[in-house]
Amino acid sequence: MAPAPAIAVALLALACCWVAVTAADTAPIKWQRANATFYGGADASGTMGGACGYDNLYTAGYGTRTAALSTVLFNDGASCGQCYKIACDRKRADPAFCKPGVTVTITATNLCPPNDALPNDNGGWCNLPRPHFDMAQPAWEKIGVYKGGIIPVMYQRVPCVRKGGVRFRMVGHDYFNVVIVMNVAGAGSIKSMDIKSSDSNDWLSMSRNWGANWQSGSYLTGKMLSFRITITDGQTIEFNNVVTGGWKFGQTFASKLQFK
Repeated sequence: MAPAPAIAVALLALACCWVAVTAADTAPIKWQRANATFYGGADASGTMGGACGYDNLYTAGYGTRTAALSTVLFNDGASCGQCYKIACDRKRADPAFCKPGVTVTITATNLCPPNDALPNDNGGWCNLPRPHFDMAQPAWEKIGVYKGGIIPVMYQRVPCVRKGGVRFRMVGHDYFNVVIVMNVAGAGSIKSMDIKSSDSNDWLSMSRNWGANWQSGSYLTGKMLSFRITITDGQTIEFNNVVTGGWKFGQTFASKLQFK
């Protein structure tokens, strides 16, 4: 048996480590700097569709509080569905174009493509390595004044809050089923996804096709389907038999389950 002083030292070391891990896990997310422009018109009609594949952003659960991310933030589509809280940066902004004391939370639904023909500080806003948000106009005008056009902002990742359950739209064709996953809360973005049909006990891995589109090369047309999804904060949910038998391409199925 170890002497009492040795045990006390060991316990103290464990306590110190536990405190350090806990502090790291609960540390607040720091605000980071970026810039923001807007697109899509006052009704945000021009923001429908986009590089994440959500198509109609109202039926997808995202509405007009959305944004296209620059290349460095978009991360080849892995950021689709993530949520960001954004505020006008009063320390860097022209006071005439900055609405103080307000924030807006947006969902990443599109890519703001780079324009290498223009300099990064004059038109090439979404060029590497710039973090930039090209926001739906109604969302941008929550924090900025229209005449400003472009404003410096502060931003941070935040958990997504959604109404209702996760939704699945079936697209693609036989032997190439593609599922668009929408209205995801929590981290908002998906790390991995599996699929299972009602005539099998085996989960089959799916791969990201593009944006929020996940694909399977198995023949599953018309079969009752289940999905297992892990989002990027580690939460996993099984959506059992969420797609009913006899489904058709183009149909959307809403679950009753949601991430936290």
